[in-house]
Amino acid sequence: MTAARIIILFLVAAAAEIGGAWLIWQAVRENRGWWLALLGIVALGAYGFVAAFQPDANFGRVLAAYGGIFVAGSLAWGIIVDGFKPTQWDYVGSAICLLGAGIIIFAPMLSSSTVE
Repeated sequence: MTAARIIILFLVAAAAEIGGAWLIWQAVRENRGWWLALLGIVALGAYGFVAAFQPDANFGRVLAAYGGIFVAGSLAWGIIVDGFKPTQWDYVGSAICLLGAGIIIFAPMLSSSTVE
């Protein structure tokens, strides 16, 4: 249950942060209305709360691991929402980031002692 909770919270956090940033981008860069920026600000605030619900008590670890999720999620958002065409290096880099995120967040749970 803990691993599923961690993954779900990371996915919700990514949707809130990336979606919020995208909404602000639409308002500022695409001139699609400042109300989108306001929605983006709300979504970015929601991201902060979602991240705080992670079961790991270490802020630095949670945010470091989330960084990998953010990289992969941003590319996925670009593909799905904006029609971005990634290169093989985008996929490789994203996979490396996800691997790093997994090591950061799950290895301490799997080992009996953690490196501090």
